[in-house]
Amino acid sequence: MVKMKSKFLPSLNLTFILLRNFRFLPNLIKDSCFFLLIILFFLLFSPEIRAQTLTLSDAIATAKSNYGTLKAKANYVNASRATVRQSEKEYLPNLNLSLQQDYGTVNGQNGPLYGLGGLGVASSGLPLRNQNWNSAFGALYLTNVNWDFFAFGRARERINVAKSTVVRDESDLDQEIFQHEVRVAGAYLNLLAAQRLTRSWQNNLIRAAALKNVVVTRAKNGLIAGVDSSLANAEVSNAKIAITRARDFEQEQANRLAILMGVEQQTFILDTLFIAKIPISFSDSINDSNPNHPLLKYYANRIALSNQQAKYFQTLSYPVFSAFGVFQTRGSGFNSNYAQDQGAYTQSYYEGVKPVRSNYLIGLGLVWNLTSVLRVRHQVLSQKFVSNAIQNEYDLVNQQIKNQLLLSNNKIKNALDNYQEAPIQIKSASDAYIQKSTLYKNGLSNIVDFTQALYVLNRAETDRDIAYSNVWQALLLKAAAAGDFRIFTSSF
Repeated sequence: MVKMKSKFLPSLNLTFILLRNFRFLPNLIKDSCFFLLIILFFLLFSPEIRAQTLTLSDAIATAKSNYGTLKAKANYVNASRATVRQSEKEYLPNLNLSLQQDYGTVNGQNGPLYGLGGLGVASSGLPLRNQNWNSAFGALYLTNVNWDFFAFGRARERINVAKSTVVRDESDLDQEIFQHEVRVAGAYLNLLAAQRLTRSWQNNLIRAAALKNVVVTRAKNGLIAGVDSSLANAEVSNAKIAITRARDFEQEQANRLAILMGVEQQTFILDTLFIAKIPISFSDSINDSNPNHPLLKYYANRIALSNQQAKYFQTLSYPVFSAFGVFQTRGSGFNSNYAQDQGAYTQSYYEGVKPVRSNYLIGLGLVWNLTSVLRVRHQVLSQKFVSNAIQNEYDLVNQQIKNQLLLSNNKIKNALDNYQEAPIQIKSASDAYIQKSTLYKNGLSNIVDFTQALYVLNRAETDRDIAYSNVWQALLLKAAAAGDFRIFTSSF
């Protein structure tokens, strides 16, 4: 069961403390008035400690807080929201600062050069006749601004894709929460039914044991044949095996509920409301699928995201207009007359890195990869096929939901019919059991008829337990098909 602190514990602890300190209690008990006060104290301040009942609302709340899938999808939503903010910042211009200080030679040479992969050096100097190793310090200080200020809505569509992703992930979280509520409620009802079945099989064991005692007594007195005691022993063993099976099934259902709640398996004490009465209403007016069904909304948002991605891909075929600006300052240890005098340089670090020459550059540019039009066309076409595929999935889910609604209405009708028949079966089976028991004890019936009545009574009790649960399960199925969990919770 769920561990919760009892509100009676403080008063109970106080009782133990008082008893521990009354070491002279035996002498005082002689006083009848004082003894009556002690009895009254126990009655008032030592209430029975009750195990905390796990309600369905508490089970669902615990599951929402602990279940790993819900936590994961909540983090996916947070990641998508962060991506939106990142996409909005993508439109900002690039601002780069660069500083470098170098030491090396400045030999130049006439001839073509391509810095393949950025591996070439940018040394500048005279193309002298011979190699020399004159070296000095140099420096470059650079500021660069580059802004793709117009790309036919590419940045806007990228932001819209990110926002659509957030909507999709939020709807995915909503539908997962909804389905998990239904799963927890179903597991809760299954466990409650399993507990009631275990109780019915325990009652069957008690009746079988009582039958065994009667049969053994009568057999010892020679009133009946000894074979009757063997049949009675078989009934007791069968009842014990049935209880073991029932407990095994109950433990499986408890394990299932614990997993869905995200807690360790334990003994759950459940609310007996669902076996004490049937739902208040069954929402008979709901007979068609709801477009706001969490699952349908999830698929609709997936379609919207796919269409938005197709619009974004379309912008990749358009040119990009850029504005750029550069301001740089250089320093060098080579003097301005180095062309005439190759000894006109200094190896002083300070003189080499000191800024002495500056340049700036501003401009506009256009970049358009014409072959991208061919590639993007097929990329957009591919994304449209993805949208069509998701639409097919949407139609399939919508049809399944409609069929589930029809099925839930039939299950509600059948469950109510069984619910109304269950008391009649219980009454008849109980009367037959009492009758056969009385006849057998008086030697007017055989043990086969008695055990048959025992079996019929046990079957009636288990049918009753299942009938109560099936009514709520049918309503839960309708709430799941309608996409509104309140249909189930408002019927408590």
